[in-house]
Amino acid sequence: MTLTELLIPTFLHMLRSHGAWLDKAAAYEKAKGKDADALMTLRLAPDMYPLAAQARFASYLSMEPVHRLRGEAIPEATKEIQREGWNSSQHPGTFAEAKARLATAIEFLEALPGNALDAGEYIDIALELPNGVVFDMTGEQYARDWALAQFYFHTNTAYSILRQHGVELGKGEYVAHALAYLRPGTLPKG
Repeated sequence: MTLTELLIPTFLHMLRSHGAWLDKAAAYEKAKGKDADALMTLRLAPDMYPLAAQARFASYLSMEPVHRLRGEAIPEATKEIQREGWNSSQHPGTFAEAKARLATAIEFLEALPGNALDAGEYIDIALELPNGVVFDMTGEQYARDWALAQFYFHTNTAYSILRQHGVELGKGEYVAHALAYLRPGTLPKG
């Protein structure tokens, strides 16, 4: 399996699911007579980023590996999405803005050629964090041990925030893309 075959479908499946969770959450809020924008400030714990950040970080973390694995500088517009995530406690933005960030990432990923990341497996990646910590990895190590883990952390956190808030999400909504592989007649009744 190539890095393109691993990362791009994974990111697309989960970004689409993330958008569907937000849609379900908006409908949940509307049914209660509330504004979906209030969801943007919800957190799992006081020291964690709010829901607003999770959509932005998931979007950023699906695009960042594309640039790193192709040896490209991360574009300023992509870095801005990350900064929005970092600043989301002070400026959570709107529900529509979070959905737009997911749509931007999906559009970007869908436009990639089928071999977009394949040459990145063995390149050297120096990942420098804002606190000055630097990780030195190959492209394969970066994809496996950093990119996927970070991306899933933020999608899982968004899902968990919404579940904690009472939005009725189940495993089927988390892995909706896996239903394409469901063997006919094996879904439990009831």
